[in-house]
Amino acid sequence: MTVPFVDLRAQQAEIHDEIVPALEDLLRSAAFVGGPAVARFERDYAAFVGVDHCVGVGNGTDAVELALRGVGVGPGDEVILPANTFVATAEAVSRIGADPVLVDVDPASLLLDPDAAARAVTERTAAIVPVHLYGQTAPMDEILAVADAHGLAVVEDAAQSQGATRNGRSAGSFGRAAATSFYPGKNLGAAGDAGAVLTSDPEVAQRIRVLAAHGSARRYEHEVIGLNSRLDALQAVVLSAKLARLEKWNRARQDAAGRYAALLGDLDFLELPSSQPGNDDVWHLHVVRTDRRDELATALTDAGIGTGIHYPTPIHLTRAYRGLGLGPGSFPVAERAAGRILSLPMYPHLTADQQERVAEVVRRVCVGTAGGHSASTVP
Repeated sequence: MTVPFVDLRAQQAEIHDEIVPALEDLLRSAAFVGGPAVARFERDYAAFVGVDHCVGVGNGTDAVELALRGVGVGPGDEVILPANTFVATAEAVSRIGADPVLVDVDPASLLLDPDAAARAVTERTAAIVPVHLYGQTAPMDEILAVADAHGLAVVEDAAQSQGATRNGRSAGSFGRAAATSFYPGKNLGAAGDAGAVLTSDPEVAQRIRVLAAHGSARRYEHEVIGLNSRLDALQAVVLSAKLARLEKWNRARQDAAGRYAALLGDLDFLELPSSQPGNDDVWHLHVVRTDRRDELATALTDAGIGTGIHYPTPIHLTRAYRGLGLGPGSFPVAERAAGRILSLPMYPHLTADQQERVAEVVRRVCVGTAGGHSASTVP
């Protein structure tokens, strides 16, 4: 049995009969940019998250940039973000001429450490970007307290957390603005690149709409230098169909995480992810940790099981951010995790049989591990 890392074909098959007529209607109407399909999705996704405004944009990286610009961050400002994130979070900061200020992460969750963020604040700090990584929600109560104490904007990177909550409140609804990605592999994924900015501040929402349309509120009247970043109507049709199923698909991910815990929870050599108090996580990724990561990844690959590493190199150790002057040892938690993390298959249509196959291979690697459980059968 082969097990893909993610199965987008299964998602597409589930919505196929619904979206084909809708796409045909759209093609006949030729309302490709903006129009009713985009407006409907923006309204529905804002309601899903619990904010007043959703502005559809071209991709998640643009969404982070536009959210930062929308709350007033600009050249020369400092923006605090975790060292353990996809490079796009830092990229967006750099693209607007601001300086990314990296901090270490919490050892349990690998999310931004609020105490480290507080120590990093300077007179140039303008914003904090907590990243809701792996389908978790960052500790927003503590992060907001740091921001409030220093007068900082909070811009959430919610690209991996569609549907996640903390104390009943949705990821993406805590900060002054939030950015999300609808890249196909996300919990809510488009059929190509897409993203959105979320906010309950009408002035921020309007500013972002202007920035995303070449700095123009009216055609050929350009108030500021903007960019061209719009959610196209074809993607909105796909996203609306998937949004209607997102809660069900997230529950399936949670069930799959529970099965992994039952199948692998007794293995001492493997550290499974766990939810932090107050969190209802949606497991965009199921990231385990082990000192035998490379051996385990090879065994799974050889058995036809897909894996990933999210992410193999902390931001400060990439070539792109060598200029920060932060070498090995700068952020020990993120750096140690980068050498131990492995993402197992996780998607809504993952079956119990497939997970048992994953567990069988993991247990085979476990045999003979010092301090590890040596059973070789699946419970």
